[in-house]
Amino acid sequence: MKNYTVKRYQENDYNHWNAFISHAKNATFLFHRDFMDYHKDRFEDFSLMVFKNEKLVAVLPANRVENVVYSHQGLTYGGLVYGEKLKLASVILIFKAILFYLNENKIFKIQIKTLPSIYHNKPAEELNYALFLAEAQLIRRETLSVIDLSKPNLIANGRKEGVKKGMVNSLEIKEVNDFDDFWNDILTPNLEKKHQAKPVHSLEEITDLKRKFSKSIRQFNVYYKDEIVAGATLFESENVIHSQYISADKKKNETGSLDFLYHHLITEVFSNKKFFDFGTSNKNQGRILNKGLSFWKESFGASTIVQDFYEVATINFSKLENVIK
Repeated sequence: MKNYTVKRYQENDYNHWNAFISHAKNATFLFHRDFMDYHKDRFEDFSLMVFKNEKLVAVLPANRVENVVYSHQGLTYGGLVYGEKLKLASVILIFKAILFYLNENKIFKIQIKTLPSIYHNKPAEELNYALFLAEAQLIRRETLSVIDLSKPNLIANGRKEGVKKGMVNSLEIKEVNDFDDFWNDILTPNLEKKHQAKPVHSLEEITDLKRKFSKSIRQFNVYYKDEIVAGATLFESENVIHSQYISADKKKNETGSLDFLYHHLITEVFSNKKFFDFGTSNKNQGRILNKGLSFWKESFGASTIVQDFYEVATINFSKLENVIK
């Protein structure tokens, strides 16, 4: 690919990568190397950097498993990241160069999880078109429950009742800088009991990430008579508040703790943001919907957008040969 040069990210690219991410039109703090590398012991990083005439024009956060490269599996979303001046034709050629590079290096497939449009600082679905041209296969689709905070939202009566319970029970909401109480007393025991699982982030990891991204990772706890009864861990990007973790004790329906908390977050704390993203309610690679969880989110006024996952054979770089006239 004579117009573009593709190379793997190396540790000495740290500053260059992060500077590029800070000005991209479709990036969040999750693509900063300090976030990507918190779990580098679990993934073989295979992030790519694309240059034109020695100028960095795009990056692809990624990891490798045998002969398949993935949009980084440790991140919620991914895809090709680039600046606002890059034109559609250039993105197609850049993606072609990436496929060619991977194929030359005996990587035969790449799986890409797209960045949902609400996280774009400006419209940035050029990659989606390039994937279509390369005959990528849709292999997974997640539904995200999202509130457009710029529009009036009708909150269901059931949620209003929960808010009233919270008020009657004199619940108190506090933003805190540590995660110990929520992780140890609420989140971890609940995940263990309900799903025999652990949080994606350990207490030590989320604490370290909070130190590095103090304005972007926020923790809100709910207290009843000075005891923690619920909490939420939120990731804040330029346009979106994403609910990373939601959990409450077994009396949440009696106390109204989660309804009380989320009503406060949506209508007061983050009312000036563009979108509130509750995240997915899917299981089994998007093929099963947790109806109760989805209904709870929708009853706050959320509706659905989708996040798509694609797989493309790297040999398909040839399908991008004559698509620009």
